[in-house]
Amino acid sequence: MKWEGVSEFVYVAENESFTLASKKMAISTAQVSRQVSALEKRLNVKLFYRTTRKVSLTEEGRIFYQHCRSVLDGLDAAERAITNLQSKPQGKIKLTAPVTYGEQQILPLVNDFMKKYSDVEVTAYLSNQRVDLVEEGYDLAIRLGKLGDSSMMAKKLGKRTNFVCASPAYLKIHGIAHSLSELNKHSCLLGTLDYWHFRESGRDKNVRVTGKLRYNSGFGLVDAALKGLGIVQLPDYYVQQHLQSGELVSILDNYREPEEGIWAVYPHNRHLSPKIRLLVDFLAEKLAD
Repeated sequence: MKWEGVSEFVYVAENESFTLASKKMAISTAQVSRQVSALEKRLNVKLFYRTTRKVSLTEEGRIFYQHCRSVLDGLDAAERAITNLQSKPQGKIKLTAPVTYGEQQILPLVNDFMKKYSDVEVTAYLSNQRVDLVEEGYDLAIRLGKLGDSSMMAKKLGKRTNFVCASPAYLKIHGIAHSLSELNKHSCLLGTLDYWHFRESGRDKNVRVTGKLRYNSGFGLVDAALKGLGIVQLPDYYVQQHLQSGELVSILDNYREPEEGIWAVYPHNRHLSPKIRLLVDFLAEKLAD
């Protein structure tokens, strides 16, 4: 009796929809609704706020969800142990990652992972737009920088550093900026944002910058900097080789913000899956190297 309605409740909570939950469970919406209503009556508590456009958890619902999710994860783990999936991961993995970082770092490692585990199938979608993992059926997302509040689980895979740099030719003509206030005297090469991130006197600081060039391409911005068109702020994986070769020079190092995290983010019901756990651990090991 205590189990009745629990699975339906969890599916509705994770999909924020009775209709989507019914499709995922392959039962009718009416049956899902009846089971959840019966569960609320048995518990004598309201688990969801319901409107014609949205379903969301109440405070009591959030607490109940956390416990139910843990219990269902335990059942999933028990089933996988019996079917011996723990030692031989198999099945499909759907993941998403930012475009450039995904191309340069993640997909080559995923290829290595698939060579090691031949029974795994992977579908990857690279996008700089943040996707809804649960609604769109993703098992895993690679995200960069600071994470917002989320019901997702996360594991840190590595770190990145943003550099402000310019070519020696540009700096010879225009001089080196020694303070953040001097940036307004320079031609800044802009990406999708109008401001750059810094750390000043122990506090994060966003500085609005201007320039005649704006690209949504890191490689395009690097090329512009190499050709002396201005100063750029980009993560290390765009500029590291050029800094080492001397083609670019790092400036404003005293204002550089702390290293940002590179994260694997995944729904609660994926964290015990052998294929997801092994892939996340594999990425963490290789990116650390």
